[in-house]
Amino acid sequence: MLGEELIELANQTIQLKAETQTLEVKAAHEGCPKRLYDTLSSFSNQDGGGVILFGLDESKNFSPVGVYDLQDLQKKVTEQCNQMVPPVRAVFTVARLGEKPICSAEIPSADLTECPCYYSGAGRVKGSYVRVGDADLPMTDYEIYTYEAFRKHLHDDERVVGRAKMSLLDKDKLQTYLLRMREERPGFSRLSVEQAYEMLAITRDGIPTLAAILNFGLYPQGYFPQLAITAIVVPGKEIGDIGEDAARFSDNKRIEGTLPAMLSEALSFCKRNMKVRTIIDPESGERMDKTEYPIEAIREVILNALIHRDYSHFTEGTPVQIDFFTDRMEVHSPGGLYGRMTVEDLGKSRPDLRNPALATMSEFLLKTENRYSGIPTIRREMAAAGLPAPVFINRRNEFAVVLYNKQEAEGKEVPKERDNGTDQLLDFCRIPRTRREIADFLGINTIFYVMQHYVQPLLERGELAMTIPDKPKSRNQKFVFKE
Repeated sequence: MLGEELIELANQTIQLKAETQTLEVKAAHEGCPKRLYDTLSSFSNQDGGGVILFGLDESKNFSPVGVYDLQDLQKKVTEQCNQMVPPVRAVFTVARLGEKPICSAEIPSADLTECPCYYSGAGRVKGSYVRVGDADLPMTDYEIYTYEAFRKHLHDDERVVGRAKMSLLDKDKLQTYLLRMREERPGFSRLSVEQAYEMLAITRDGIPTLAAILNFGLYPQGYFPQLAITAIVVPGKEIGDIGEDAARFSDNKRIEGTLPAMLSEALSFCKRNMKVRTIIDPESGERMDKTEYPIEAIREVILNALIHRDYSHFTEGTPVQIDFFTDRMEVHSPGGLYGRMTVEDLGKSRPDLRNPALATMSEFLLKTENRYSGIPTIRREMAAAGLPAPVFINRRNEFAVVLYNKQEAEGKEVPKERDNGTDQLLDFCRIPRTRREIADFLGINTIFYVMQHYVQPLLERGELAMTIPDKPKSRNQKFVFKE
């Protein structure tokens, strides 16, 4: 960043009196902080990286205290950066805030194939951190594993189930599947049954895989009791609300079986717990029933949860959860977004597949396209039904989809597909804002990242507009909320 930008960032921090997701404040007037490893790790492990600002004292209400020695500070911070794996390449900027010298160290995000970035002195397990708000928290074993799995191309749907036997798979379904594959993929006709099973990830060295158990097992939950679906209907807007008869749930069901069986039963549960309106076509007089949520959108949401959830041993004790509330329905699946995918990229870019074997099998067993059309379908069906856009939420160990019903659409403001501080971005832009103003508001210092992941999606959805649309790259360009 430029010196002027550093001064502006410092003044904003003094005014807000807070650190952020991408900003860490250190005093450094009595010497270089001795332990920056946690922050170096957490910033390196998040999209967009972060900035360490030296020269303000959080314990003194973020007042300027200056830096003891700008040259020595940069040297010692670099020494700590070199103790990270992979090494961190900080970019320094110095400036003077009044009479006090200050310094910033911009920490770039590490490439996903090199994550997690960790302190070599503590090792990968104890030296890896993640940024949550203004805190650096130790990574869980699961979070470390997700990076390892992506880097090493480990696919948990293909892992063998040691105590499983081929005799406990449905032979008729396996034969039908194999015949269909041979019809549509002639090369398989030259393979023996055993070879075909290996090629289709049904077995590994003759032992059934998790994907085979989930799709062809006579009773998959006999091996994995929690690889199921739990579905509830809450008589209110939050868990804990009770109905007139003091019941916590007006419907509550555990759904088991193979993936196709669970999808079918889950859809039946949703249909019987949705309100249905009868609409008469004024021209034809034909009667049409309209469900509270579009069935096709629900099917895609549940299907995505079953196919793309995390199936590692860290999450095999957690089922997919379907929650109905009076104003919305939510579907929660274990494991956050996989690989390089972000919430902003959903439906727009080709994702990395967490479970390629399940995705391939689903084309035949669940009649899916496996062409990355699920998210666009959900959005299209909700729009066609006159309902708010679906909300996608990516948490540390969970991915959730929220669908709001007509009652919510007509009565209240519904959150958009946003995370990491963008909930209030449109309100901020009711007054035209520059790129830098938006970046500062979000607490992100990389303007390119802000434009790509925040501003551009809002422009595409028509929620933001450019004040100089004929010159989109103008230095005087501002962005304003579009009423």
